[in-house]
Amino acid sequence: MSNMRLRKGDRVYIIAGKDKGKEGKILRRDVEKEKIVVENVNMITKNSKPSQKNPRGGQIKMEAPIHASNAMLVCPSCGKPTRIARAFLDNGSKVRVCKKCGEVIGKA
Repeated sequence: MSNMRLRKGDRVYIIAGKDKGKEGKILRRDVEKEKIVVENVNMITKNSKPSQKNPRGGQIKMEAPIHASNAMLVCPSCGKPTRIARAFLDNGSKVRVCKKCGEVIGKA
């Protein structure tokens, strides 16, 4: 069971690797491998043969996955990279909470 606290659509700040310091939105995530794909981060060039979809073929720039531990969530309210806590509301639902400002980020 994974302990990944990042969700698709979250804004993240890259803290390690060749793209350290960049920000982007999570496009996909793989919970079993604990990897995420962030827009315009870890760009690779892939060669493709001509096909119906791409008749000319050639090189395609695309994002490659990075490990989730190399990214920190950017809090929507304070705008800073932060760690995430989990808390329960009065109605019993579990939510994510910003460690810096204490604001509720969304469902856990």
